[in-house]
Amino acid sequence: MEKRQNTERNNKGGRPPKSTTDKLKYRVTVKLATPDYYTLKSRARSAGISASEYLRECFRKGYVRQRLTAEHSDYIRKLCGMANNLNQLAHKANAGGFDTAKLECRVQVARIEELLNHILL
Repeated sequence: MEKRQNTERNNKGGRPPKSTTDKLKYRVTVKLATPDYYTLKSRARSAGISASEYLRECFRKGYVRQRLTAEHSDYIRKLCGMANNLNQLAHKANAGGFDTAKLECRVQVARIEELLNHILL
């Protein structure tokens, strides 16, 4: 009987303690607009988990696209301008024949390829 009392004192029951990596010890406060809040609650309810767990899963498995850098925004503006130039060349080719716009088209295509190479690298 004495042995049984010692094991009862050592083993109190309950779940085993969490490791330090599994403990949730940081709190982050997030402000949401009303539609965003109800969207979060609805999605969490549909998934059958709490809103906090839903956000943790989004953080672990989801991704957020990085904002465009100033350099990439500049590239996009340049591409838009080049698209406008190509449209004008197409009108010119339709009006006066392709031979008159052939050289200008080749120059524009080369500039677009150069810009795309900068963006993709």
